[in-house]
Amino acid sequence: MFIRWLNIKTPLLTKNQNILYVEHVSNRTYILPIPFCARTYTRTTYTRTNMAASISPLRSSFRICSPLTAHFHCCRAKLRMHRKYESQRRHLYHSARRHSAVVISGTELARQIHREIQRDVEELVAHGNMRPHLGVILVGDDPASRTYVKNKTRAATILGISSDTVVRPSSVSQEELLELIDKMNRDWRVSGLLVQLPLPEHINERAVCNAIAPEKDVDGFHIVNIGKLCLDQRSMVPATPAAVWEMIKRAGIETVGKNVLVAGRSKNVGMPIAMLLHTDRNHERPGGDATVTIAHRCTPRDQLKKLTILADIIIAAAGVPGLITADMVKKGAAVIDVGINRNLDQHTGKVRLIGDVDFEGVKEKAGFITPVPGGVGPMTVAMLMKNTVTAARNALMH
Repeated sequence: MFIRWLNIKTPLLTKNQNILYVEHVSNRTYILPIPFCARTYTRTTYTRTNMAASISPLRSSFRICSPLTAHFHCCRAKLRMHRKYESQRRHLYHSARRHSAVVISGTELARQIHREIQRDVEELVAHGNMRPHLGVILVGDDPASRTYVKNKTRAATILGISSDTVVRPSSVSQEELLELIDKMNRDWRVSGLLVQLPLPEHINERAVCNAIAPEKDVDGFHIVNIGKLCLDQRSMVPATPAAVWEMIKRAGIETVGKNVLVAGRSKNVGMPIAMLLHTDRNHERPGGDATVTIAHRCTPRDQLKKLTILADIIIAAAGVPGLITADMVKKGAAVIDVGINRNLDQHTGKVRLIGDVDFEGVKEKAGFITPVPGGVGPMTVAMLMKNTVTAARNALMH
């Protein structure tokens, strides 16, 4: 056995470390997360990777001993093995004094997708087509909704997608709102259209979502798009489920034949995630071929623990802070935290965002984990922008 270094390319840099690839004769690729201190080793060869992962901070000195008889004294690290082909991909972790999960950075992955979107937009415009345009309808003055809309339109501007926001007071009638949606449906300049949720109580959200033209429905909430998703057909996939699925794929987490637990059954998040993960990977809209179980607020706590402890992948999307704890997770499982909860810090008096997962506890046991914030959130906005470009492309074919 021997190590062959890959060709020199620009290293993938994150805040705490680089990622080093090495290869040996059996045609398997080994990935070593290396802290910045390793950059002082000038003979080390780095390569850019499509995996945008943030490794949790590595502590003290540690010697990596692999079957390759390779020894590195510069850091503590875990060794992951990838086969060349995704269908055969699996993961190995060499033991260390303290296990710590690979933290999947949604921010880094979103940057990758942003670059892809920018290239797509430039290609569309270069061929003489109209620049993709996102139309947003905001009802009321809820601060959280305003922040979400601001983040979406700011991302659109950065990526070369034009956008405009139409604001209506919370007293607007459902009929007036439906008339506005119909007007924007008929506007050929609008590629994608979304109505920021939630809406005031006197407005039927389902009626509003179904009023948006399916081909412009970048949120993927229209009944036609949901139906196509259930039938494994290509459609606008809701941005958050699409973000979860994309993170799983890009992080190299195997789904075929795996047990998945989705905690949450909402029609916009939990259910679509389950559909994406359990469907056939050979269908028109490829799925994950996993065995999926859905839990919800009526699932007894002891039953939930029995389900999570068997799961290779846990998707926490129930909106319950601290729902998933370390004792509920089997070693090496992938834990994707979709929850966004506002929690008042008793020490600082400030409100901070937390997920549905006890991050500090679970990361010492899981194989992969996503943070909150900086996990699914940035990816959700990125997938919304991707849907907008898809809508613009689809419009050219009709």
